[in-house]
Amino acid sequence: MAPGGWNGGYIVIRVEQLNKQFAGRTVLNGVDHTQSAGESVVFIGPSGCGKTTFLRCLNQLETADGGRITVGDVTIEGGIAASAERQQQLRLRAGMVFQQFHLFQHRTAIENVMEGPRFVLGRSAGEAEAVARDLLLKVGLVEFAEHFPAQLSGGQQQRVAIARALAMQPQVLLLDEPTSALDPQLRDEVRAVLRQLADEGMTMLVVTHDLRLARQVADRVVFLDGGRVAESGLTEKIFTDPEHARTREFLRSVEG
Repeated sequence: MAPGGWNGGYIVIRVEQLNKQFAGRTVLNGVDHTQSAGESVVFIGPSGCGKTTFLRCLNQLETADGGRITVGDVTIEGGIAASAERQQQLRLRAGMVFQQFHLFQHRTAIENVMEGPRFVLGRSAGEAEAVARDLLLKVGLVEFAEHFPAQLSGGQQQRVAIARALAMQPQVLLLDEPTSALDPQLRDEVRAVLRQLADEGMTMLVVTHDLRLARQVADRVVFLDGGRVAESGLTEKIFTDPEHARTREFLRSVEG
């Protein structure tokens, strides 16, 4: 998973002192994060530690109360309502894959993947279809192009969702618990696709409780605890020799 691939190794995500509160409770408390293009980083941590909120702030689904987010060449300040246009520019650079897929149920797999290129990027139907077919091939689903979501397994739906995000040609792929809604057997399908993307140098930031996924795709692991970065390091180091007792305790609890 050497950086390079799709984007080339420059800093593509910079988060500085990110803060977020809900109903007076601090969920993110001064989180800093820097990520190079081509690098795959996985955030782990106990439920409620702020992982998903962090991801949602990056994609402007939540507005941070303080700090600064930069993705590519777009910077948004926390505590200031960004314009819809600026939020859209950031989202074009950071594609999001959700835990529950969020596919259009009345559209086929290929139509789901075509939607963004056609109606956001302004591609012709022919161009959008060609891109969508290539991406469905990449995720191993080209033969299911004309199937509706209800005709697909959960793993297949998640792979369509990944293809849909990639169709927008983002600089960064953000993934929120991409395997947690799947049966164990189906998780392997999604893990394999994400491992392939990591090997190709796609910049990914993944939030997950799936430590097997983290081991397979991460160049670096960040352990978030109580809204703060408790530990960050190379994947093998975090899993085999973490520095902090809280990290060791969490890994023992998850790995059983």
